[in-house]
Amino acid sequence: MSISKIIYDGVRVKIEVDEARGIITEILNNCGCQLERAELIADHLVDSNLCGVESHGAMRILQYVDQFRSGYMKPESGPFVSREDEIFLIIDGQAGHGIPAMDLAYKSAAKVARTKHICVTSIINVGHTGRHGSFADHYAEDGFLSILIGGGNREVWRQVAPYGGCEPKLPTNPYCIGFPGDERGPLVLDFATSMIAGGWIYAAQNAGGYLPENCIIDRNGMASVTPADYFDGGSILPAAGQKGYGLALAAELISEALIGPVQTEGNWLLLMINTSAMTPLDGLRKRASVIFDDIISCKPAPGFEKVEIPGQRERRLRHEAGGIIDLPENTWNEIVALRNSLVI
Repeated sequence: MSISKIIYDGVRVKIEVDEARGIITEILNNCGCQLERAELIADHLVDSNLCGVESHGAMRILQYVDQFRSGYMKPESGPFVSREDEIFLIIDGQAGHGIPAMDLAYKSAAKVARTKHICVTSIINVGHTGRHGSFADHYAEDGFLSILIGGGNREVWRQVAPYGGCEPKLPTNPYCIGFPGDERGPLVLDFATSMIAGGWIYAAQNAGGYLPENCIIDRNGMASVTPADYFDGGSILPAAGQKGYGLALAAELISEALIGPVQTEGNWLLLMINTSAMTPLDGLRKRASVIFDDIISCKPAPGFEKVEIPGQRERRLRHEAGGIIDLPENTWNEIVALRNSLVI
């Protein structure tokens, strides 16, 4: 089952997860990524497809290889903890891929928060950091509340028009929150502050498809559904008008004014709280369950089957996928051709 925000009438192909992981790992390894990091990135991308988040899935490998070749990211670089001062950490990605850096950030922050109850971590000098909900979901299962806020290099990633404007000034400035839930799983909010994540525009362009209405404008401020109009000086609109714009600007201040000048793609602030330091986890889960029950008991609106808790859909889609992802045929053929071109 494919859940996609791109409007695409072409052929989709079904691929076994192991085949997709293997090909992507091979591409990354042949580009110079250390094997363990290549496997981590490949697994992350394929899992995004399984969860219905095509914008952060396998198609991203095409962009990553272009960024390796241009020198934007360094395939051989890996992240490390460059500062550890009580509850404050800095993860330096050394201009390498951002998914291993974000993996290290969540892992390191959770380790500190287990004993010190809270950890504040900045993640710097990294490339694309992937689907943040994957990390938040995992650590919320272990009882951690996490809040991630990020901003990009505005000189490179001018993507979103501020509210009332018609030229791109801001990155997509994502937020991600993970909160422990009940047996149904955690609450996971993972969203761009724009009407659509930039990855969906790349996915639509690559597949030869279109975008939903009211997501982008062309360079003259006119509404468009054509990816080419965005790449020709257009903009993504802020989500919910001034609300998305305000959240984006706050994220930009946090990522640059607070953390410092941005290198590579973006800076990130991760807050990790050990909820068991505030309240017993069993009690928290029981109270969360009562809240969940109340919310999902809501009568569904026309066109909806039911109300879901954020994060449930991704877990459900992963389960229903049965180890199979589907991609636009053009995208998959390009990935396979890239792998073949890199075979030594």
